Amino acid sequence: MAIYTKGGDKGSTSLFDGERVSKDSLRVSTYGTFDELNANISLADKFCISERNKKILQRVEYRMFFLQGEIATKDAEKFRSQSRIITDDDVHYLESIIDDYTAQLPKVNSFILPGSSLAGAQLHVCRTVCRRAERQLVAFMKVNPVRPEIERYVNRLSDFMYIMARSEDHQDYLEKVIEKVVQRYCKAIEG
Repeated sequence: MAIYTKGGDKGSTSLFDGERVSKDSLRVSTYGTFDELNANISLADKFCISERNKKILQRVEYRMFFLQGEIATKDAEKFRSQSRIITDDDVHYLESIIDDYTAQLPKVNSFILPGSSLAGAQLHVCRTVCRRAERQLVAFMKVNPVRPEIERYVNRLSDFMYIMARSEDHQDYLEKVIEKVVQRYCKAIEG
């Protein structure tokens, strides 16, 4: 079975509810930017050291499908009747991770470079793509109704990416310190 349909050969695409729209529409651009974010989140979870962080990011990846699907549907009720949706429970979940990690990590009193580890750097890429997606969503909301839960979720998402990046950078730092201590210890007992 071919993955191409040829339906978009003339510059249009189908939405979730079957309606065809121009590929450069604000709706397509908005859910496309969230799709780009989700691909970057997937890459970030592959770089993570922390198994907990991998699982958290994978949960967010699945929520992104619900978010994109709702944006990709003019008839939002049709989508909601056939799929899960972003709820305030999802917003609270992000807030709980942000609060938990903020309490655990060292305080930051200045700007930080975007990532001292590979995972941290990729999570900062996610943060910046998320900010762009949020700007796109704000423009989209000026002409299309969007549930407030989606707006809140997206607003928390960039802060979530920031704290996840800090978590991975901190974990990477701790592992490097442990490695150096072990190397010095091994050298000391050999010599």
